[in-house]
Amino acid sequence: MSMDTSVARPELLLVADAVAREKMIDRDEVLEAMEQAIQKAGRAKYGHEKDIRATIDRRTGEVRLSRWTEAVETVENEDTQIPLHIARKFKPDIQLGEHLIDPLPPIDFGRIAAQTAKQVIVQRVREYERKRQYDEFKDRVGEIVNGTVKRTEYGNLMVEIGSAEALLRRDELIPRETFRNSDRVRAYIYDVRDEPRGPQIFLSRTHPAFLAKLFAQEVPEIYDGIIEIKAVARDPGSRAKMAVISKDASIDPVGACVGMRGSRVQAVVAELQGEKIDIIPWSPQAATFVVNALAPAEVSKVVMDEDAGRVEVVVPDEQLSLAIGRRGQNVRLASQLTRWDIDILTEAEESERRQEEFRRRTALFVEALDVDDVIAGLLVTEGFDTIEELAYAEPDELVGIEGFDESVVEELQRRAEGFLVRREEELDAKRKELGVTDEIVALEAFTNQMLVTLGEKGVKTLDDLADLAGDELVEILGEEAIDEETANEIIMAARAHWFEGEDEQSAPAETEEVTPEHDAG
Repeated sequence: MSMDTSVARPELLLVADAVAREKMIDRDEVLEAMEQAIQKAGRAKYGHEKDIRATIDRRTGEVRLSRWTEAVETVENEDTQIPLHIARKFKPDIQLGEHLIDPLPPIDFGRIAAQTAKQVIVQRVREYERKRQYDEFKDRVGEIVNGTVKRTEYGNLMVEIGSAEALLRRDELIPRETFRNSDRVRAYIYDVRDEPRGPQIFLSRTHPAFLAKLFAQEVPEIYDGIIEIKAVARDPGSRAKMAVISKDASIDPVGACVGMRGSRVQAVVAELQGEKIDIIPWSPQAATFVVNALAPAEVSKVVMDEDAGRVEVVVPDEQLSLAIGRRGQNVRLASQLTRWDIDILTEAEESERRQEEFRRRTALFVEALDVDDVIAGLLVTEGFDTIEELAYAEPDELVGIEGFDESVVEELQRRAEGFLVRREEELDAKRKELGVTDEIVALEAFTNQMLVTLGEKGVKTLDDLADLAGDELVEILGEEAIDEETANEIIMAARAHWFEGEDEQSAPAETEEVTPEHDAG
C-alpha cells in the first residue's frame, strides 16, 4: 500500500453543494465545517494535544490530513513545537515561527466522523443564520415591525418577524392587553443584542418612541420632517402627552397630528388600546412649555428655580384636581415631558405661603432690631430679606420708605450692625467651645457659621481638614456655601503645613485670632 496521504472524496463536494443550496449559505462555509469535523476525528485518533489540520481540495474533493509543528527557540509545548535546530534537520531553510508539516495517513471516515461532520455542519449553519439575523436587525432598532405571535412563555410573547423571532416581554405590553397564538402584533424594536444563544430582538409596545413612530406613520408631515416630535411621556394604555413643533410657520403642528375630525390621532389611539393622547405645542421657553404641558388645566403663575430643576405652578383653586389628574397622572406626565419637577399650588395655598414667608421675615426683624411689627413689615415689603441687607444698604434706599427719616434709618442700621456683631461673637464662642482650632480660622476661608458647622461635624484641626476630599467638604458645608473648586483650594492650603513644618504655620494664627475681638468692641 503506497503512503499516499490523500483520499479523493468527490461525494463530499456533492454533499457540500446540497447543504449550501438547502440552507442558503456559502459552499465554502460548509466545506470549512467539514474540514473541522475531519480535524476533530484526526485529533481523536492521533492525540488531542497535537495541531492536526485537515483540508478538502475545493476542486477534486481530495482530503489531506497533516500534523503541524512550529519551529521555536524554546519549546513550551512539546506536542505542537520543536526547537529550531532540530527542525532544520528535516527542513534546512525553516525560519522561526514557521511550521513543519507532516502528512498523516487518511482516516477511514467511519460513521462517527460522518456524525461529527453533520453536527458541526448543523452548528455552523445555525451560527451563520444567527449572524445573518443579527446583521439584518442590528440597524433596525427604532423601527416599528409587524409580526405574528408564535407562542407565549410566562406571559412573554415570542413574535415571528420575517425569518427571525423576537421577544415582547410582559412588562413591555400595554396593561390589560392580551394576545393569542397567531395574532398579528405591531411593536417597536428597542434593542438588538448579540447574545451567546443567538441574537435577541427586544420589542415594546409601551416605549414612548412607539407612540412617536406610530404618529410618523399616520402624519406625512412628521415623516417628511416638517413637524418634529420633541418629547413623549406615556402612561401606557391610559394617557400620553406628546410635544410637537413645526419648522414651517404656516403648518399648525397640533392640528396636523390630530387630523381631520381627529382621524390621525384616533388611528394611534386605537392601536394603543384607547390611550388618551394630549398633543402639546413645544416651546423653547421652559415656563411656556410647562404651562402647555399641564393642559387641559389652566395656569395662573409659574415660578422657575433653574438650579434645582424645579418649577412651582400656581393654578386657580377649581383647576387643582384637573392639573394634578387622577392619581397625579397629569402632573407626573407633564414632569416627564418637560424634565422639570413640578409642584402645584392653588392660588389660596400660594397666598398663604406668601403670608407665612412675610410673617417669618417680619418676626426676624422684630427680634433682631427690637422694633415693632409695623416697621419690620415695612422693611419686608420693601424687599429686605436679611439683617445683612439692611446693615449694608445705602441710607438713601431706606430714607424713601414711608415714615423713615434719617435718624430712624441711622438707628436701624446701628441696631442691625450690633446684631450682626453679637451673632458673630456668639458663633466664635461656639466655635471655640466645639474645639475648632485657630489654625483653621487663620486660613481665612470660612465664615464663623461655617466654622461652627465644621466643628459640629468633627472637623476641628488643620489635619482633620487636610484629610478631607473636596467633595466631602462641599457635602459638610452645602453646595450653596461653597463649590468644589474652592473646597479643593482650601484643602490644599490646609495641607501646606505637611510640607513646610508646623512652626511657620502656627505663628500667624495667634495674631489673626485677636482681630475679630477688637472689631466686636
